[in-house]
Order: sequence, then C-alpha cells, then structure tokens
Amino acid sequence: MLKPSFHYLNSLPSSHSSTSNLISIRFRRTAKISMSMSTSHDTVPPENRVVVGFGMTTVDFLATVDGFPNPDDKVRTTSFKVQGGGNAGNAITCAARLGLKPKLISKVADDSQGTDILNELQADGVDTSFIVVSKGGSSTFSYVLIDNQTKTRTSIYTPGEPPMVPDDLSQSTLLSAFDEARLVYFDGMSTETALFVAQEAARNNIPILVEAESPREGLDELLKLADYAVCSARFPQAWTQEPSIPSALVSMLLRLPNIKFVIVTLGEDGCLMLERSADAEDADREERDAESFLEFLYKGKDDSLTIPTCISSVVTKLKGKGIGTLCGRFFIGTAEKIPDSELVDTTGAGDAFIGAIIYAICANMAPEKMLPFAAQVAAAKCRALGARTGLPYHTDPRLASFLH
Repeated sequence: MLKPSFHYLNSLPSSHSSTSNLISIRFRRTAKISMSMSTSHDTVPPENRVVVGFGMTTVDFLATVDGFPNPDDKVRTTSFKVQGGGNAGNAITCAARLGLKPKLISKVADDSQGTDILNELQADGVDTSFIVVSKGGSSTFSYVLIDNQTKTRTSIYTPGEPPMVPDDLSQSTLLSAFDEARLVYFDGMSTETALFVAQEAARNNIPILVEAESPREGLDELLKLADYAVCSARFPQAWTQEPSIPSALVSMLLRLPNIKFVIVTLGEDGCLMLERSADAEDADREERDAESFLEFLYKGKDDSLTIPTCISSVVTKLKGKGIGTLCGRFFIGTAEKIPDSELVDTTGAGDAFIGAIIYAICANMAPEKMLPFAAQVAAAKCRALGARTGLPYHTDPRLASFLH
C-alpha cells in the first residue's frame, strides 16, 4: 500500500525576481507500509465520536447511459440503482462508516420513500430519531443521469413537501441532539431552520462546519457562526466578488473572523485550503500577494504521483487586492488519479469528502494528513454507482495509513 506523500514549502522568494533559486521544498517521500506499522503521522481514534448533521436527505434514482440524450431522444440505461442521497444524508453516512456516531436532523414524509430513507440511514448506524416525519406530503427525491463516456452526472431535484421550519424542532429536541456532540455540520440548505439550529449549537459552544455550494438567502448568517467551511469551486468568488480563488479565500477569512479554515473543492484538481494563524507574532511578517504566493506553492506539485498528496506553506502574511491582510497557511490537496476503467460515478464525491473532513476534525488530524485522507475517501466513492455504494468503512485497507 502506498502512503500519501506530504510536501512542505519551507520558504518562498521575498520578491518576484530570482525566484527559482530561492524556493526550497522538502519532500516526505512516498513509501510502502504495512497495515500494522506505526508512523509519525498516526491518528488517534476520536475520543468523542458523536457528531450531528443538519440538512437534506433524499432518494436518488440513478441511471447510467452510454451518452447524454439529445432533446426528444430515447436511450436505454446500462445500469440503474435506487439509493439514499442528499448532501447531509451522504456526508453523515460517510462519517458513520468511518467510525463516528452521527445523528441527523432532517425531514421526510410518511411515504414509502421516507421509510426507505430512514431504513437505509439506520442500517449504516445513523441515529434517525431527530428526523421529522410529516404526516402526508412527499419526501425529497432526485433523478440522476450518469454519462458513461464523459463520466459526468446531471441531477434533477424535487424538494419534499412540506419543507422543514424552525417550529418542527423544540429546544429540548435540539439539546438532546447536541448531547455529547463534538461537531455540528450544516449542508447549507434550509437556511432559516439551519440558522435556528446553529444558534443553539453556538450557545452550547459546539464547533460548526458549514458547507457552501452557492450563495443563497440566509447563508451569510450561518457562515458567521461557522468554525470551519467547505465550499464548491464557484462559491468563494461568487460570494466575495474577488477576481481569484486565493484572494477570495483571504477575503472570506477576513469577513468571517470565527472561521479557523476554509476549504474549496476543485474536483479532479483536488482542493485548496487556507488556515488562519492565531499567532500574534505573525503580524510582523512581510506581506505577500495571495495569488502570486499560491502560484509559487503550486511549483511543488508532482503531477507524476497518482495518490493524494498535500503541499503546505509556512505561515505567511497574505494580502488580497484592496481587501486587507491575513496571517495564515495555504494547503494544496491533490486528488487521486483514478483510471478511466475504474471511474464509475462522481455523484456525492463532495459529500464523501466532507464526511471525511468531519472525521478528521474529530480526530484532530493535521491538514497535511486530512486533505489526502478526504481525497482518498472521495476517490473510493467514485468507483461505484451512487453516492453511498462506494463509501469506504474504517476497516478499508486503503485507509489504513490514515486511521491506524
């Protein structure tokens, strides 16, 4: 088994001239290890494994086709599956398989789809006692079409009725859900009710992770309560109106002073993370332009590696164009290069990534290990049809170097 490699960028040029002679990179080389071998990056299993998720859980009707149909076309499926889905449902299922004890706050109807949703979550060890079951109405479902040629997927989403509202949840219910919770995760949906739940979590000093796919009403207030954020590739620039992702991440941490780190997922290009530094001594560091700084950091990326890797910078005083400065560290996480013959479906890959991040936070993983771990979990998911079929368990040998 190959152990993910960790790259460290120890120094960067103080100016844009003579840069190539001043970049120093130290590599921790990739090595074969046995499952029983201990390493300097060993992870201690989380002492507190209770986490809470809030958001959408659905039924997905998944169909694969040899090519995406044109208007008025009729095409034959090559495979078909009915399975649970939804951002929160998927991420929490992932967390459960990795060994956490998750509870899910969501809403379904008392229809057959709602029953299937609950049964599937329970089979994976998710506590569903805080899921509201409405009398009448309909549960959320999606049609998902996967193109075998392009490996892309198209989702048609039908929200459930009636939607979740704050009155569905009493304070005593929330306090019971939060009992012993190490972290509360929000998928960014149902923001009115999510904010109600997040405010109670904040009052109880429980760390909050918020997923941000796209700007929507109420999400700003939710992000203000977050300790961690995971964003889609398009969100940082759309939310901040900054010209680049690096400057947008700096802007996000400046506008959201409670957040410890923000991660933006980039699909097959991996991810990018900015972690805030709390060291007051960092204020005396020389300022560096965030976008130029990241360009230099990417020079440490080894494109020949197929396994997930992480490149990290030293703490740096980063500046965006006209948005102020922030002391922090950038981390570049690469994705696993999955052979075309093994890549089946990317549905829910981001949810799997977040589920692994939830575990990593609970296990106090260092970012250099957390990002390759999350990439490995997401890659495992992509090797099977549906958002949950390929989600690995904590006993999966592909995860041994991270969990033992």
